[in-house]
Amino acid sequence: MPTQRIILAIGLAILLVIGAASIGLDLMSRSDTATVDRALGILSKISDMRPLLRRAESAARAFAINGDQEFAREYREASDAILPALAALIEAVKDNPVEKQLIEETNALVERQVTVNGELIRRRIMGDTAAVAALVGQEDRAATAAIAANLEKTVAEERRLLTTRRAQSETNARFLLATDLAGVVLILILATVLTVSARRSRRELQDSLSATQATNEALEAAVAERTEHLVAAHDELRLSAAVLRSTFHSMAEAVLVIDTKGEILLSNPAAEKMLRYRPGMTVELLRSLSTVFHADGVTPLLVHDMPASRALRGEAFDVTEIVVRPVSGNPPVHLMISGRPLRDAAGAISGAALVYHDATASRETEHKLQQSQKLDAIGKLTGGVAHDFNNMLTVITGTTETLVAGLAHAPELQKTAELIDQAAERCSELIQHLLAFARRQPLQPRNVDINATVLDIAKLLRPTLGEQIEVNSILEQEVATAHIDASQLANSLLNMAINARDAMPNGGKLLLETRNVVLDEAYAQGNPGVKPGPYVMLAVSDTGAGMSQEVLDKVFEPFFTTKEVGKGSGLGLSMVYGFVKQSGGHIRIYSEVGHGTTIKLYLPPARGQVEVAPTAAAPLPHGNETIMVVEDDALVRNFVTAQLQSLGYRTVGAANGPAALNLIEGGEKFDLLFTDVIMPGSMSGRELAEKVLKLRPGIKVLYTSGYTDNAIVHQGRLDPGVLLLTKPYRKSQLAKMIRQALASGDTRTASPAPRPPA
Repeated sequence: MPTQRIILAIGLAILLVIGAASIGLDLMSRSDTATVDRALGILSKISDMRPLLRRAESAARAFAINGDQEFAREYREASDAILPALAALIEAVKDNPVEKQLIEETNALVERQVTVNGELIRRRIMGDTAAVAALVGQEDRAATAAIAANLEKTVAEERRLLTTRRAQSETNARFLLATDLAGVVLILILATVLTVSARRSRRELQDSLSATQATNEALEAAVAERTEHLVAAHDELRLSAAVLRSTFHSMAEAVLVIDTKGEILLSNPAAEKMLRYRPGMTVELLRSLSTVFHADGVTPLLVHDMPASRALRGEAFDVTEIVVRPVSGNPPVHLMISGRPLRDAAGAISGAALVYHDATASRETEHKLQQSQKLDAIGKLTGGVAHDFNNMLTVITGTTETLVAGLAHAPELQKTAELIDQAAERCSELIQHLLAFARRQPLQPRNVDINATVLDIAKLLRPTLGEQIEVNSILEQEVATAHIDASQLANSLLNMAINARDAMPNGGKLLLETRNVVLDEAYAQGNPGVKPGPYVMLAVSDTGAGMSQEVLDKVFEPFFTTKEVGKGSGLGLSMVYGFVKQSGGHIRIYSEVGHGTTIKLYLPPARGQVEVAPTAAAPLPHGNETIMVVEDDALVRNFVTAQLQSLGYRTVGAANGPAALNLIEGGEKFDLLFTDVIMPGSMSGRELAEKVLKLRPGIKVLYTSGYTDNAIVHQGRLDPGVLLLTKPYRKSQLAKMIRQALASGDTRTASPAPRPPA
């Protein structure tokens, strides 16, 4: 290929040279042609000039001799043409100095002869024969000869030039022909060389193509194998990405990824539920929704110490606890936060990753456990003190009995001794209450018919509590027999009834209810000390003033009371608590300030009772609808949403009525409103349902409450047809009621009745 290119380049260069020479010769040929044409023109002009000169001279002499006017006319015509012809001839030979000089001399001679001949004709016309004769005699034949000689020299010069140029033109033509022939030969040579080279190149190209094809086939095989590996790797990567994405979106922990400006770049659904994050929010805006405290819940957390600020400074930390109190008034949330800074390729901090774990439920459980441990500790202390007091009271009561008998002769002193004996008896009763709280009282458990006991107590309560208190009882017909101390049960019912009466100074309703219930594993996990299994539930509900959370935290402590001095010892509920715990049961209080209180005793069933083997449980009904859960207790709300999600439902959580309405007005889609009946704040579950039905007519509603369902029915808070799920409930009960509510076609049952006057 390089040799072929060199030959082609040389050939092209030679062709260019030949072409340039041909062009030059062609231009010279054209110049010679122009020169010949010019010479022929000059010769033609000289040839035309000679007859004119002879005619003018002959006509002038003939007129001088005979005076014939015809000769005068002929003379004038010839003389008029001579001078312009000479001027044209001078112009034609101007490029040749020799010829120009000859023609200019000839022109001067011709002008002089024309002048002489003109004067001759004028004298002849005047009849001056003498002058005519003199002029004829002065004829200058030398001038005529000079004119003829000059013209002849000019003709000779032009013929010489013409001959020279013709010879040069012939030489150029021969050279041009030779150049053309050389070009043709060269073209043939180049064509031959190129043909041979092209054939050689074709063979080389064919060989190269064959080698390239083999290489391509090898490359295609390698690419196919590589592509197969890449496809497999891509599928594996896509699967891994899908797993990571699914894991990220299903995490119970909230995750936020932020940049150095606090813009939130990535979040998961848990962040929206736990932190109330919405797309477009920044960390600063998220902070403005709540007041943040240290783990003690009292000391405010400075912005500099916020988890996001620490991570953006480069700190890596784990399990940092904070308490978040929403400015909206929702219950506080305990969060455990881990953070890591994110760095770019240069090692500079480009953002941070934060993981939030909602520890509210565990803190609530810890709080309940602490309360239980606190009550246990108080019980142990109280039991020890009561034991010592009993020893001393034994001495006191024995001594007072002897003293009373020995003072029969002194009535005044005997009355004083009787007062001491009565005080000792009262102390003994208090000690028995303390022993009941400490779970150290001697119980005499037996199989007790709970319904019969409740009916007997109800008969005694009506006159005891007064006419302003309406006492009702709703007893399940097939309620199980409990294995407990009947007298202690009667005392417990009496204590709870008296507390209910004191909470209703203006009158109200008291409801006694029995039912068979089962507490499952989930309930037991959220309530330390509870063993899952069947229980006999005895509930006492009132429509009194209710209790705040601070009061509920201390209600079982000995000597704690909210009554005026002298109206209560503070041992009533403590004795009930100790009796239930000592009997192997569980006690739970539901109370709302301004609405009332329900105390539920979960008593162990009778021993030796034949248990029917459980039949195979039917599969729990599932669904894929969206449930809005409105519950102020974060522990209960988290439990319910987890149970619903395990049944296939999508959940939307809200801590109160205003929060739920904000979600609905924001376009949140859902199929069922599952709301607590009584919630703190100005909006109850009933009021929330009314507002929701105005915004979403026909929406299904299911209520839940810590009160018994019968208590609510008979206190007029809800219509008889309203669906209500009573706390606590099992997963199977939740699944059944959710499906029942979703399948209900009567939206009237979702509308609660108005609240009765206080």
